Amino acid sequence: MARVIAVCNQKGGVGKTTTSVNLGAYLAAFGKRVLLIDFDPQANATSALTQGVSGKSIYNGILGDAHYEELIRPTQILNYQIISSSSDLSGSLIELVGLPEREYFLRKFINNIRHKYDYILIDLPPSLSLLTVNGLVAADEILIPVQAEYYGMEGLGQLLRTVDLIRENLKHPIKITGALITLYDKRERLPRQVAKNLRRNFPHRVFEVEIPRSIHLAEAPSFSQPILIYNPSSSGALAYRRLAEEVIGLESEFIPPTQFGDFNV
Repeated sequence: MARVIAVCNQKGGVGKTTTSVNLGAYLAAFGKRVLLIDFDPQANATSALTQGVSGKSIYNGILGDAHYEELIRPTQILNYQIISSSSDLSGSLIELVGLPEREYFLRKFINNIRHKYDYILIDLPPSLSLLTVNGLVAADEILIPVQAEYYGMEGLGQLLRTVDLIRENLKHPIKITGALITLYDKRERLPRQVAKNLRRNFPHRVFEVEIPRSIHLAEAPSFSQPILIYNPSSSGALAYRRLAEEVIGLESEFIPPTQFGDFNV
């Protein structure tokens, strides 16, 4: 049964989609069956792995307009698949708001496919909207990219409070897998200080690897390639390889959701 990991930070520009795309690529390279669900209406993860949006998307999946087999698309990496997003997903915020169990639509969709994968990654939008709540309720774990700047740490407290509310009000035992320091430049004093403060004060795990600022990481999406294909010897590629190793190393901590009772809604 898949570990479902939401990659989430309400602040934009922190490397959230870059992390989703490239963590998934290296997990697959290590022999894991991986599905990336692009749950951000901006569809950046979709364009980073494919030649753009075509046909139906996760929007159709959560509303029951398409079977999951119609939505799953291959990538250039064996055992790595994606379900695309589209701008239509923005409209679901209005469509879902008046429906019963509105927080559970993505969770119900994922329940139908999680037995097919080792990992399902969810790339969430940079906000705390109903879409984000759907993604958090659907996930077992949260990975939080944090930019190595003081502004990058803004909103972490609000995100942690949101997680607590989901645990308390929706009775969903979601776990924070850890924070990931991104856009890190070890030559500069400020990023080193921010990383030190985060490791000292963040109440959960902070991954050992730091993701560096890298022109190759920035360029790869324009070629619709993960860094594993675009430049596997670059510093960014080596960092995401280490991240995948750290994530895999935590598999012994994963408790399948069936052990919490009835996972299905």
